[in-house]
Amino acid sequence: MKWNNKKASVEVVRSLQEKFNLPLILAQILAVRGVRDPEDVKYYLEKDISFLENPFLFRDMDSFADRVLDAVEEKERVHVFGDRDVDGITSTALLVTELRRMGLTVSWSVPMGDEPYAFSREAIDKVHEEGTTLCLTVDCGISCAAEIAYAATLGIDFLVTDHHIAPPVLPEACAIINPRIPDSGYPYNGLAGVGVVAKCIWALRFAQTKYYKERFILLHSMPTEGGTIAIEAVKLENLVQTDRIAEEVVPALLSADKSRILKFLDCGLPVFVLDKAGEVEQLKKAFPRVDIYVQDLRADFEKVLPATRGRSLFELSGASRFGLYSPLRSELDTLIGLYAAYIRITTPSIYREYIKIMDLVAIGTISDLMPMTGENRILVRTGLKQLEKNERTSLQGFLAMQNLLGRQISGTDVSWQISPLINAAGRMGQPDVAIKMLLAENRIEADSLASRLQELNKERQKAGETCWSRLYPAARKSWEDTGGKLVLVMDSNIPRGITGIFATRLEKAFRSPAMVITQTQDSRAVGSMRSPKNFNCHNFLQGYSDLLDDYGGHNFAGGFTTDSVRIQTFVKRVMNDVDYMDIEPLEEDAIDIDAVIPEGLFTEGIIKIVDMMEPYGEANPTLVFEIKGATIENLTAMTNQKDAGSNHLRMNISYGSYKWPAVFWAAGERAGRDFCDGDRVNVAFRLGHNYFRGQDTLQLTIQDIKRV
Repeated sequence: MKWNNKKASVEVVRSLQEKFNLPLILAQILAVRGVRDPEDVKYYLEKDISFLENPFLFRDMDSFADRVLDAVEEKERVHVFGDRDVDGITSTALLVTELRRMGLTVSWSVPMGDEPYAFSREAIDKVHEEGTTLCLTVDCGISCAAEIAYAATLGIDFLVTDHHIAPPVLPEACAIINPRIPDSGYPYNGLAGVGVVAKCIWALRFAQTKYYKERFILLHSMPTEGGTIAIEAVKLENLVQTDRIAEEVVPALLSADKSRILKFLDCGLPVFVLDKAGEVEQLKKAFPRVDIYVQDLRADFEKVLPATRGRSLFELSGASRFGLYSPLRSELDTLIGLYAAYIRITTPSIYREYIKIMDLVAIGTISDLMPMTGENRILVRTGLKQLEKNERTSLQGFLAMQNLLGRQISGTDVSWQISPLINAAGRMGQPDVAIKMLLAENRIEADSLASRLQELNKERQKAGETCWSRLYPAARKSWEDTGGKLVLVMDSNIPRGITGIFATRLEKAFRSPAMVITQTQDSRAVGSMRSPKNFNCHNFLQGYSDLLDDYGGHNFAGGFTTDSVRIQTFVKRVMNDVDYMDIEPLEEDAIDIDAVIPEGLFTEGIIKIVDMMEPYGEANPTLVFEIKGATIENLTAMTNQKDAGSNHLRMNISYGSYKWPAVFWAAGERAGRDFCDGDRVNVAFRLGHNYFRGQDTLQLTIQDIKRV
């Protein structure tokens, strides 16, 4: 196996280390991973939701909030359409809870059994009969222009929240909140569906405060070394900057009618400053004949922001962490940040209470394989801490069943111990079980539904094993018949919900693109495709779009639907085209090394670096370290009564003054051949927590070993 030791220039590493006061190893890791811009570094170092983007940057967010507030005032009946996967389930639960908290009568639905993605005309007819006049979508809807147009003929309005790539024609909804549509206005497009819902919830809560649509001006002036007065001002609405100006004025020389700043201020909006006396003095020097009325914020700030007491805006700017990431940031920006902080602290619903929804945001974001970059890092990091607090009644029994109480919860824990059970409900055609659990208001009901999720997961596992045993021979024959270019399995007895899992398992077994197709009860054909990194599923399916009703995906995963007649033509055409498929050879398996750790630095303190880089996931894989010249001790095979053929190794790795417990999965046949007890070796590994019987110990998970 190839080891890639990534390098970064000494200058870049030193710059990061000094600017952000980082340990050398962390600075090196960030540099190696391309995290060098201060705006990117911010999301690796900060944890507070204050650093998140303002939801009102979405172009349609005002319209979204206004329409929901109208529904509250008119006591309208509301329906939420969601999706069956974990992202859709958590999104549905969060939005339904929030709308009910606002006093609305809310029903919800997600695709059950073999029902298709999103919603149909029949579903709209049903909610219309129930008296619904407003529908909201979560994790779906952006591709439902026809259905939403039909709803409009029935007098039903739609608010679409989604995160999928938009088709050429957008639905005619009252508002579309989707960071991936053109001109959305939002600066980050990596949000999951549940992340988009979290943004909507913040906006709805803000819209219920006295600050909603409040328009005002913040101003700051200061003398310059050249003897002029520098004046800056910004107009804000919903804490979003709508206009900004800066002007240098020679005292008493610029006439009022020529001043851009005076024209800016002459709009009837209130003007706020910090330290009224000082600001008025500067403004009087600039414009002796003009009275500019300003209001002082200091008294209000000092009541709730202790750090502002007795400190000037200049001093506060020097201490601001926001300024750390914006080197050109002015003192006016510090004032903007202070005003936003004041509103957050004095409005618990958008800060202290808002944090409580982040547990589900973390689960949905991790489960949907969203990139662990940008503000997803703060959303997920906050959510993991919230999961550890275990404050959500509906999750308490569930987390206890998964042995996740009283310990640090990582993104890996969510991926392996939380997501599969919630996902199993959707895969087995019963996503409502998971939503009902999350919506449950008492522990008894929630625990009962959590037990049902465990049962559904076992059913999913059994169904998967049954299909694997029955269809593996056909899969292998398909692979051999295509010369190892493709695995294609079609069987109407494969449960629709496990086609993706089955395709993933086939792709890993044969290291080739794999396609699994089944048929639903209404004679529809549904397929999932997975591929190694040398093949693009989306582009492949696009070549057969004339035979598919719907298809989607990305480089390494895709899905499609069609009817039972055209699927035969599709399969035949695919098999005829196999000979002409151009598949690049797979590269040798490689390990990317983030840092080589010398003996003197490899201590238990390294785990702090590992924890700081959490959450791990897409675009931020778990750190891999290398140590050179370590010694293997106490090499043994791991025994497992349930798995007599266990092929894993346990050992200690002696390095410097430390001996580290380590595991090496699926490496049993390498013991005695590639390395032996007592060998001096170079080791590539991940460092993490091992929780056993209530004890938290550090453990190396070995990726590869090479004899010295």
